[in-house]
Amino acid sequence: MVVVESQPADDNERQTQLLRGALDMCLLALLAREPAHGYELVRRMETAGFGAISYGTIYPLLTRMRRLGLVADEQQVSPTGPPRKVYALTESGRVHLTAWQHQWTRFADTVAAVLTAPDHSPTRS
Repeated sequence: MVVVESQPADDNERQTQLLRGALDMCLLALLAREPAHGYELVRRMETAGFGAISYGTIYPLLTRMRRLGLVADEQQVSPTGPPRKVYALTESGRVHLTAWQHQWTRFADTVAAVLTAPDHSPTRS
């Protein structure tokens, strides 16, 4: 007997894995629109529909992208507290973002084609 679940047991884990593969690209895309500090990027990701993403995920990724030259940071005065780091896309970041967008589109198109292809395999009784 085969038991079919109505929903995968671990949707959150699947979502986490999908996000892990696209988070750097999404952050670069958000920074391409407008420079932002880490808190603002977390808020933008949540507004975009990604759910709660921790600062402990965003800040190390921003640090890694800064070391790779994809983003630059600048201290800006905060109206409500100490200065904050604002991140902006570099020219190298723009080049990487464009390449990653093309790569993502090809990948997503391939996945969509596999998921929507008619099933021509023989059925078992």
